[in-house]
Amino acid sequence: MLFGAEHVKRYVATDGEEGHDWQGASCLILTTKGRRTGEERHAPLIYGRHGEDFVVVASKGGAPANPSWYENLAADSRVRVQVRGERLDANARDATPEERPELWALMVREWPGYEEYQQRTDRQIPVVVLERA
Repeated sequence: MLFGAEHVKRYVATDGEEGHDWQGASCLILTTKGRRTGEERHAPLIYGRHGEDFVVVASKGGAPANPSWYENLAADSRVRVQVRGERLDANARDATPEERPELWALMVREWPGYEEYQQRTDRQIPVVVLERA
């Protein structure tokens, strides 16, 4: 099973031929800039589509803290997204309170485990919209 750095490496090398389809879900590669180091950070994430936008969830498996890629967005919301062989620049933002219920439901359909993850933590798991730049 692909996971972490190996998932990213094989996804990028094969334009998503390996790694896009993962345990019944679809994955993209999100590239952020490290908030302390300024270095590129790559995260394979399950995604959904909402119109032209991509949607991801900062679940970290229901851990009490947000994942580091999400924390990086506070410092710089400009990201790079790879979906299969397509690479694009995007701006990341939290879903608004009005759109969050619909987008959360969308993502739970993509990965039902998100409901369980939310039950594991007191924080509201962020739903992130990736809008093409």
